Amino acid sequence: MSTPQSPGIDPTVPPSGEGCADCDKAGGWWFHLRRCAACGHIGCCDSSPAQHAGAHAAATGHPVIRTYEPGESWFWNYSTESYVEDGPELAPPLSHPTTQPVPGPADRVPRDWQARLH
Repeated sequence: MSTPQSPGIDPTVPPSGEGCADCDKAGGWWFHLRRCAACGHIGCCDSSPAQHAGAHAAATGHPVIRTYEPGESWFWNYSTESYVEDGPELAPPLSHPTTQPVPGPADRVPRDWQARLH
């Protein structure tokens, strides 16, 4: 395994899956997805009901995430509450499949999903 290029970022680690790992285990749903830049854990964003990406960062000490949305490429550092400039290219895939709906997954999103966002 190579040495991470930036603190809190390991560009060699692939994502954990196509959706929020914790929501999938619990049968929940998400609004947008975030990818831990240290270990690849996919969690749901801070607007999602369960906010698993932020909880993962707090529990593991992995502060840097990258968006896991198609067409986006930004990084965020929870510790500094700021964007990470010039984050490295991470191991593919760089987003969930474009066929996956937002919010998702389609079969678990409640009709009143907008009222449940943070």
